[in-house]
Amino acid sequence: MDIARITQTRHTTKAFDAERQIPENLVEQLRVLLRNAPSSVNSQPWHFVIAATPEAKARVAQATQGGFAYNEPKVRKASHVVVLCARTTLDDAHLSAVLAAEQADGRFATDEAKANQDKSRRFYVNLHQTELQDERSWIERQVYIALGTLLLGAAALDIDACPMEGFDAKALDEALGLTERGLTGVVLVALGYSGADDFNAKLPKSRLPDGALFTEL
Repeated sequence: MDIARITQTRHTTKAFDAERQIPENLVEQLRVLLRNAPSSVNSQPWHFVIAATPEAKARVAQATQGGFAYNEPKVRKASHVVVLCARTTLDDAHLSAVLAAEQADGRFATDEAKANQDKSRRFYVNLHQTELQDERSWIERQVYIALGTLLLGAAALDIDACPMEGFDAKALDEALGLTERGLTGVVLVALGYSGADDFNAKLPKSRLPDGALFTEL
């Protein structure tokens, strides 16, 4: 696999072919990618809502009204839309669930190793909750790691994608019942296949030159 080629040929899809659907086996691979995305101290502070039916995508589209109406066709015509959500806080219940999963998956050779992992993770969570007081920002940064994983993985599977921050977060949380679950929508990703009216597919990729982006030490 030529990762460099994939990054040079992928693009942000501006219009989807509503008649083409992503095969279920590829959707499952994307789910695995998201589940295995890295996060700080394996905190996994996220949840992913996948909208695949017209009815489900219509619920997501409620957040693309008014000033965000330009994103509504992408949501409705895409094969699938993923709502990447952040947990509003990393509480004891979540941290205990993560630790239990790690134990069940065989990550601890001893009780001491388990205790050290729990202590280390809680140290960083407490740091962001109390000292730095940037827990929400810290959690959202982890969600964007998952976003990058999803976009690169989709491109590797020849699936087109469009990440979107242009939506009404409050309307989205209400439409999907996220708030009562301790979640909030951070970014949407429409997935599918480029349509004939996708103007961005025909444009050359443009990035700053290496000299402006890299420093060799």
